[in-house]
Amino acid sequence: MIKILGGCMIFSGCLGLGLWYRQQFGARIEALRSLERILELLASEVRYGRAALPECCSHIAGGLAPEFEAAFLEVGRRMEENLGASFGEIFREEMESVLALLPLQEEDREHFLGFASRTGYSDSQMQLREIEQGAELLRDTRKSLEGENAEKGRMALGLGAMGGLMLILVLW
Repeated sequence: MIKILGGCMIFSGCLGLGLWYRQQFGARIEALRSLERILELLASEVRYGRAALPECCSHIAGGLAPEFEAAFLEVGRRMEENLGASFGEIFREEMESVLALLPLQEEDREHFLGFASRTGYSDSQMQLREIEQGAELLRDTRKSLEGENAEKGRMALGLGAMGGLMLILVLW
């Protein structure tokens, strides 16, 4: 009876580990989706609101997740103070602390932050193109990950279950 109970515990633990790995694969996709949404909101503010990027940050902050909301409000506040730092520097500083908490790779962060380093354009259409290019790169990465995610998720779950069964057989 104790062996059966122990076997069930081992199997459920290994299966739980497989489920956790599957969830981790999806977390990066969700983070990319939220970064895409932020860039789309910025592009929308530049295109239709005809606002400058610092103003855009203050405008869209209300509709974002709390960690992004605080960072965007801080970008807007620091740009209003006008202490000599460029928008790109301030945006990068504030966003890096938030992006460090997300399950992203370095190239994902660079795609998101890329437009901020090229904001010296006085033409809003050029700024808009830079934002849309970053959003397109994130979208391509997300779509390729979504294709792989289903297969990797099944594999992680299957390996967790099979690893649990193998461990039970070895210990039995």
